[in-house]
Amino acid sequence: MTLRVTDHPILGKLEKKKAVTFTFNDKQYTGYEDESLAAALLANEIRTLRHQEESGSSRGIYCNIGHCFECRVSINGKQGVRACLTPLKGNMIVESHGKLPTPVRDWRSSDE
Repeated sequence: MTLRVTDHPILGKLEKKKAVTFTFNDKQYTGYEDESLAAALLANEIRTLRHQEESGSSRGIYCNIGHCFECRVSINGKQGVRACLTPLKGNMIVESHGKLPTPVRDWRSSDE
């Protein structure tokens, strides 16, 4: 957890919490129980959480308050869960996704 802010000039010192382990894309990480999964991922230097359905461009944490859906991941096999709204629990299995198939056809394409 190298990027965690432990002493904020306005919010003060981070309270000690229970450390738990979780996996992200088959690699084990540590975070604090009940912090947001997004915070734990950021603290572990993880920025890309998924890829945009049509273009395949990287997506990560954007608003961090549950409005945008950019931080969707799979947690314990359940797809489309927002990392910013999900409290971290020990032994969570979190997976990102590559470019997902979409039934929406690109209207700019000349192929019919």
